[in-house]
Amino acid sequence: MAARSIASLSISFGLVNIPVRLFSATESSAAVRFNMLRKDGSRLKQQYVADVDGKVVPRDEMVKGYEFEKDHFVMFAPDELKALEEGADPNIEIVSFIPEKSVDPLFYDKAYLLAPDKRGGKPYHLLQEALRSSGKCALAKWSWKSKQYVVQIRATEDGLVLQQLLYAEEVRSLKDLNIEDATVSPAEVQLALQLINQSSQESYDPSQFKDEEKGRVLAAIDEKIAGKAIVASARGEEVTAGGQVIDLMDALKASLGGGKAKAAPAPAKTKASAEAKAASNVTAIADAKVRKPVKRVAKSAEPEAAPAPAAAPGRTRK
Repeated sequence: MAARSIASLSISFGLVNIPVRLFSATESSAAVRFNMLRKDGSRLKQQYVADVDGKVVPRDEMVKGYEFEKDHFVMFAPDELKALEEGADPNIEIVSFIPEKSVDPLFYDKAYLLAPDKRGGKPYHLLQEALRSSGKCALAKWSWKSKQYVVQIRATEDGLVLQQLLYAEEVRSLKDLNIEDATVSPAEVQLALQLINQSSQESYDPSQFKDEEKGRVLAAIDEKIAGKAIVASARGEEVTAGGQVIDLMDALKASLGGGKAKAAPAPAKTKASAEAKAASNVTAIADAKVRKPVKRVAKSAEPEAAPAPAAAPGRTRK
């Protein structure tokens, strides 16, 4: 199914306006999602319950509040919150151009694809070619869904990408982790460089990687539909936190030579404990019936929707 535009916008580039259409760059519906059910298979509904008396609170009686002190809130009515929202603006205003590689990927948030709208083809390709030739990207301001964003517009071979950027206060720093200093020898660095060169590739090819966990879940769903029991994989063994202590030079040499570094042997597991663990992970099938061939219905692409609020106590935050 062809991608559907989720918005019509305009990029302000000097005195030039570039009409564009906005598309989501990722597909959230590709994730495997489970519904919450009671054990008899009936669906569950989410409700908000007041923590003072345990009563269910209907939505028309809810207000939002900000906790400025422990158990002390300032309340906001819906119209007050509406007045604080950033108004939607279809114009993406470019404020500056910077080297593309100067933006730390830590600041990357959600990405969108941009395509030219009617009569926008020539200025769109002009901006694309100018960015590619200069090695720069554009920084712009954009108001979307009641919030103002700083965005990066960068050029690829196929077109323009709009990347939402996080604000400085939204990104943690490695300096805050107080990472302990350690000294490495030149010989260790040289071996590490050899290992890097041995495993280097020219570029990132996303098609080389598959979501193995998703594949296992989908296979398990098919087996469940077919009435089969699910047994834990033998590879699902627990790993001790921190791993085994090995000599760094031996590990680097073994990695380059295809051998194994010397390490303390892992504690042996008895056959009985392994069988008991496998048995505890078997899901019984109460009524295995003859079913039709397994068929999962693919979801059609839809515009993004806000997730349903999770069940929570009466206190909420803006």
